[in-house]
Amino acid sequence: MGRKALIDQDELRRLAGRGLSTAELAAHFGVSESGILQAKRAAGLSKPMLDHSRAIPWKLDRAHNQSGPATNLRNLSSVAQGRAIPPEKLNTALRWAGRLVAAGLDIAYDAGRGFHEVPAPEGGSLIERVLAEARKAIAD
Repeated sequence: MGRKALIDQDELRRLAGRGLSTAELAAHFGVSESGILQAKRAAGLSKPMLDHSRAIPWKLDRAHNQSGPATNLRNLSSVAQGRAIPPEKLNTALRWAGRLVAAGLDIAYDAGRGFHEVPAPEGGSLIERVLAEARKAIAD
């Protein structure tokens, strides 16, 4: 097991602020790029990772990962978690989810069929919850 490399966080902040790439920082400090990414997280220089599991509770097949519903759900989830997204992407996702909720529909997924619309269950749907969380974040 190797020794833990010492990366001066002040120097890391200064160099990252100057725009050095992860590869350049790794070469400067004599560590791997993974080591730089870990140091950036520890120094608060990385955006926190978003967790979309509340909006996309399924394990998606690779073929469906970039589909319209998956993209819209991720965009709404991003907004709900405080991340800014381009207005046109937000508007698309809001219109899509709003249309489903207004029609009493929800979204379902299976690897064979992909995403498909289904009647919303009594007591609220996934789409309704995700849309409400995104709208609340926008209003705050």
